[in-house]
Amino acid sequence: MTEHEPPSAPSAVPTEAESLQSVLERNRRTFAWKTSGLDENGLRATTAASSMTLGGLVKHVALVEADWLAVKLAGQEYGSPWDAVDFDADPDWEWRTGAQDPPAEVYALWQRAAERSRELVAEVIDKRGLDGPSSLTWPDGRTPTVRDMLLDMIEEYARHTGHADILREAVDGRVGEGAPEDFTF
Repeated sequence: MTEHEPPSAPSAVPTEAESLQSVLERNRRTFAWKTSGLDENGLRATTAASSMTLGGLVKHVALVEADWLAVKLAGQEYGSPWDAVDFDADPDWEWRTGAQDPPAEVYALWQRAAERSRELVAEVIDKRGLDGPSSLTWPDGRTPTVRDMLLDMIEEYARHTGHADILREAVDGRVGEGAPEDFTF
């Protein structure tokens, strides 16, 4: 480039890592919208034959953020409150307590877990790339890639957003495929 040539414009095409993180973030945002703004009764409501509640679902997804992205992807500890729970004695702890805890605590726990995951995912991608190994080794000796773990997390949110969709409609009739543009979480 000579001194008279304009600098080339940055590429408008996102990288694969940016695309995966964007899809995960869109799923988080839709999940947040589907589960937001409810009181104790809304977070405890069930529908059909399921005992699943939105409060339990929010707390479960917070645990999944810690399990899949902090522990299995980044190799970190679970952190609070997960490291103090005996899941062998109470395997449904997050589901049960998510329906019992005050809404502000449930929402804050999930928001902290998602923020921690955002930071860890960015660090892991920067250090290992999408083709790099996660910190998990399956019993058969295989180690999933960073990409595999992000895709699993996207799938987890997609599945649970579907659950939230059904539960939320039963609580107050909220329906829709995505959060409105002005929604923040």
